[in-house]
Amino acid sequence: MLNVSPTSRAYETLPGLNDITIPALAPLPTGETEDTKRIVERFGEDIIAAGEHDGQQVIYVQPDNLVDLMQFLKSDPKLAYEAMIDATAVDRSKLPIGNTERFHMVYQMRSYQRKKHLMVLSPAPGGDDPVMPSLSPVFQAAIWPEREVYDLMGVKFTGHPDLRRILMPEHWPYHPLRKNIPVGGEEVPFSMTFDDQEFETLGKQILPSNSVAPTLPPGMSRQNMILNMGPHHPSTHGVLRLVVELDGETVVNIDPDLGYLHSGFEKMGETKRYKDFVYYTDRMDYLSSMNNNYGYVLTVEKMLGITIPERAQVIRVIMSELQRLASHLFWLSTHVLDVSGPGMSLLMYATRERERILDLFEMVCGARLTTSYIRVGGVWRDVPPSFMSNLQDLVKMLPKQFDEYEHMLTSGPLWRERLEGVGYLSREDAIDMGMTGPMLRGSGVDWDLRRDMPYGGYENYDFKVPVSQAGDCYARYLNRMEEMRQSVRIIEQAMANLPDGLYRTDERKVSLPPRAELDVSMEALIHHFKLMTEGFRVNPGMYYHGIEASKGELGYYIYSDGSGVPHRLHVRGPSFNNLYAISKMSKGEMLSDIITNIGTIDIVLGEVDR
Repeated sequence: MLNVSPTSRAYETLPGLNDITIPALAPLPTGETEDTKRIVERFGEDIIAAGEHDGQQVIYVQPDNLVDLMQFLKSDPKLAYEAMIDATAVDRSKLPIGNTERFHMVYQMRSYQRKKHLMVLSPAPGGDDPVMPSLSPVFQAAIWPEREVYDLMGVKFTGHPDLRRILMPEHWPYHPLRKNIPVGGEEVPFSMTFDDQEFETLGKQILPSNSVAPTLPPGMSRQNMILNMGPHHPSTHGVLRLVVELDGETVVNIDPDLGYLHSGFEKMGETKRYKDFVYYTDRMDYLSSMNNNYGYVLTVEKMLGITIPERAQVIRVIMSELQRLASHLFWLSTHVLDVSGPGMSLLMYATRERERILDLFEMVCGARLTTSYIRVGGVWRDVPPSFMSNLQDLVKMLPKQFDEYEHMLTSGPLWRERLEGVGYLSREDAIDMGMTGPMLRGSGVDWDLRRDMPYGGYENYDFKVPVSQAGDCYARYLNRMEEMRQSVRIIEQAMANLPDGLYRTDERKVSLPPRAELDVSMEALIHHFKLMTEGFRVNPGMYYHGIEASKGELGYYIYSDGSGVPHRLHVRGPSFNNLYAISKMSKGEMLSDIITNIGTIDIVLGEVDR
């Protein structure tokens, strides 16, 4: 029995949310699409349910047929779901599930050729000890997400090549995302006590010379040098530890050790009201807080079925592109500092421009880093009058600065020597490993969610998506430089077409009424009170939504049980998924190239560990 704090407290229970119909299961999909029809024709009764839910294609399949289904989705030319974007699980033990399985696996599939998305669900047999077939033989992109599900949910995957914990310590006795594990109060199982042998010599002057060899990650050999990189080294861009196997200076293997910054955002999100989790999203990729807000609120708004005013949509686009610029500027400054001669100069130059963007953020919301500006229903407040003039000055200045950066770098022999031909990923590997963003486009895949699955009004903007066929670090550098120019182009269009009107929806069930209404309207006062004390409810269902964040696809999967709190909230972070490629990119290269590869992936450990 765990010595833990209670999972519920009387003073935290809100009577208004204790509806007898809550919790409720998500409804099964209805209707059919061409894709679901083709899948049902192929698998027949092995498909539990198929159709659409909230406009999203959904397939429920028996676990015995999951691998065959995935192979069919990937290889059938009329479907061509060549990429697995994400995998997670739902613990349904607090839902009215009857005799059905406690855990369900959820997979997000993507067809780049056909611009289609498909959600695949499958029950995990085994009750409290669920077992599923691993999809790693079909998609390399399944390896890390399955390890995460095993670590945090306790689902075992048969046939997985390396089924270890990925975020929690190996000795951790719990699976934190299970519903029977509370948010706080868990006993912390320390790995060392004063009974351990290491403390026998504590306080003595003469210590024994023998040492205990550390445990090696799977696949590594003591015949080669085993080196720890991080988690303290600045060039690992945070608390990333890499266990590196070296033959001389040639990299034989790399095993990333994650979890040093694990903050439990998903667990926290399943205890917070929908409107309150916005503030937590800032803390994941803390260099892209606006985009973190944006992806989350779009998912919730889709489930609510509300319409966002046009002015709010344009303001969101401006903020999203400013955040992309700020993130890319930080990537550029640190990447150059890691590997190249003019690093210190460019660090100061790029930071100078980023500071001007943060000034604009401070102007609209009072914060520079953790903004929480984009809210469910719109934005927190309208932009002040001086914002547009300052933004105009910024976008006029930025292209000249980008030219100056490129004069310092693009043709520089040291810069090109460190980047060209380094960190190569083929088009096939990038797709199979689930890469997104500049990592995907740098390997020749012409894909951008803003253009190919537009959201938030992006279909109204004219911009180019830079793509390179080279697949190396230099190609990704060139792509990101052009992406910054295209962001300026989008912002200029948004400024020219910013309409008057509301900056947030006037749907009072979701958005707080204006302060002035509270003195004259009892109804407004009631709405204000209910929103502040209870939040709003989301109808039972599930939805996945991804946006094109600065580092790749940032996606949120939400399972609603009809209450004011998500039953399951999962974050698909691009830093986590893209970092999987570090071993593939670095094998056979030099030790110093690892630093280049970390920089070109552009990770933030708050998003890797989540």
